[in-house]
Amino acid sequence: MPLVEHLRELRNRMVKALIFVAAGVGLGFYFFDPVWEVLKQPYCGLPQSGEVTGDADACSLIYTGIFEAFFLRFKVALIVGILVSCPFWLTQLWLFVAPALRGKEKRYTWFFIGAAVPLFLTGSALAYFITQQAMEILFAFAAEGEIAMITITNYLNYMITMVLVFGIAFVVPLIVVLLNLLGVLSHAAIAKWRRLIIFLAFVASAMATPAEPFSMLALAIPVIMLFELSELFCYLNDRRKSRHDPTVGLSDDEISELDEEPSPIDEETSRETPNR
Repeated sequence: MPLVEHLRELRNRMVKALIFVAAGVGLGFYFFDPVWEVLKQPYCGLPQSGEVTGDADACSLIYTGIFEAFFLRFKVALIVGILVSCPFWLTQLWLFVAPALRGKEKRYTWFFIGAAVPLFLTGSALAYFITQQAMEILFAFAAEGEIAMITITNYLNYMITMVLVFGIAFVVPLIVVLLNLLGVLSHAAIAKWRRLIIFLAFVASAMATPAEPFSMLALAIPVIMLFELSELFCYLNDRRKSRHDPTVGLSDDEISELDEEPSPIDEETSRETPNR
């Protein structure tokens, strides 16, 4: 397609994805109270959550702006919308790429959706469960006599960042598998850059998570394990391809072996052609 058609297709896919997200946001507004109780649990499990009121059993998050109470509901609804609608906007993302694939390669569409959705949700769930431990480590740096006055905006921004970063990071190794299935990325190339990829995984995890080692390791280690699984898949897939393609593994200067025995067509042609 020409560039204008690509841009028009991208616009249509984005509009459809946003419609699904908006429907999920509507559900988030409707189920705000139970969802907010769940989102507060990582913070409410810390002793610092009751320091503002002086009641150890209380859980207080403050807001300092006029519109923060409204944005609380909007951001909670946004989290719900992104998580609930992830099968749909991931489908739209893949359908934007699918027209560039050959007929045989389009069967990977359902493989991508079937694997991307649980990976994204697993990463988001991991982010939720480690939030309390991560905040406990960060709060431990407070000096004696200091009181934690965490605002709603600060806490929700932290939760949204963690949920999205972990969810997207868990999907990245799947993209490696798809590139290998499409013949774009070979196992040899992955093995060549393995050490650099692992190093970059730790660097990216350190930049995407708060400045404490627990969150970084909680993100980097699972992502590296998923990457190793994707590399194993690429290795097995390339071996399977090499059995059916005799040119795989040959250097540019190496001549492949030729079968000098005549084929049935050659034999029939030689019988039909008279000797001169």
